[in-house]
Amino acid sequence: MNELSSTDVFLEHRELLFSIGYNILGSVADTEDVLQETWLAWSGRSGIENPRAYLVRVAVNAALARRTTINRRKEEYVGPWLPEPLITPVDPVEQAETLSLAVLVVLETLTPLERAVFVLHEVFGYSHPEIAELVGRTPAAVRQLAHRAREHVQARRPRFEADPRVREEVTQRFVDAIVGGDLAALLQVLAPDVTLWADGGGKARAAGLRPVHGRDRIARLIVGDAERRPVELLGVRYRRINGDPSALLLSGDTVFAVIVLDVIGDEITGIYAVTNPDKLTRLEVY
Repeated sequence: MNELSSTDVFLEHRELLFSIGYNILGSVADTEDVLQETWLAWSGRSGIENPRAYLVRVAVNAALARRTTINRRKEEYVGPWLPEPLITPVDPVEQAETLSLAVLVVLETLTPLERAVFVLHEVFGYSHPEIAELVGRTPAAVRQLAHRAREHVQARRPRFEADPRVREEVTQRFVDAIVGGDLAALLQVLAPDVTLWADGGGKARAAGLRPVHGRDRIARLIVGDAERRPVELLGVRYRRINGDPSALLLSGDTVFAVIVLDVIGDEITGIYAVTNPDKLTRLEVY
C-alpha cells in the first residue's frame, strides 16, 4: 500500500477514531495525540487485511494508556473536573457519535477498561467478542465489564430527559435570568435539588472546590457572580455541545464559559459550567 492510499484509508476512518478516543478520554487534545500515535503505527504498515479493525485496536489501546496520564492530572486538578466541551452539529445525521457531557461525567467514575467497553458496545455497537479482540480480554470478561459499566451509568443518569426543544427553551430562560440578574426567574427554573459543577481548573472564576447543591444557594451564587461582570462585555451564542442544546458566554469574541444543563420536565437538575480557558481554546464560535 503506497503512502497516498495509506493516508486516504486513515482519513476515511479518522472521524470514527476521534469519536472513540474522545468518548474514552473526554479531552480533545489527548484524543488528537491518540490519533497521531495511531497514524504513526498505521503509516509504517502494509498488507493489513482489515484496516478498520487494526486502526480501532491501536486507537483504543492508545486511549487506554493515556487514561493513566489523565487520571494523574485529575488528582492534582483544582476543583471539579469536567470533560472538554465539543461543539456538535444540530443535525443528528451530521453528528459523530458523541456522548453528552453529563454521561461523560458519569463515565469518569468507571475504570478505564469499563469505560472503553461501555463506549465500544453501547455507543458504537461492537459485540463482546469483537471488543475482546480489541482489548485483549476474553468475551466472558468483556461481558462482565459491560454489565458493571451499564448498571453504573443507568444508576446515575435520569431515565426521563427533556425533549431537545424544551432544553433549548429552559437554557434560554436560564441565561436570560443570569444576564438580567433576575433571582426570581432563576429560582423558578431550578429544581430544589439542583447541583452545580463549575470547572475553572484554578485558572478562571468558578464556584469553589466542590460541586454546589441546592436551588437557593446556587441561584444567589450565580446572580452574585453575574453582577460582578459588566453586562456590555457579555455575549451569548447558543450551540449544541456534545449533542445537547447549550450556551456559550463570551467576553468580546472570547468564550469564557460553556453552560450545559441537565433538564427533567422543565426544571434544571444539573448545571455544568466549564470556565477553564485551557478547555475552551478549541471552540470555534461561528
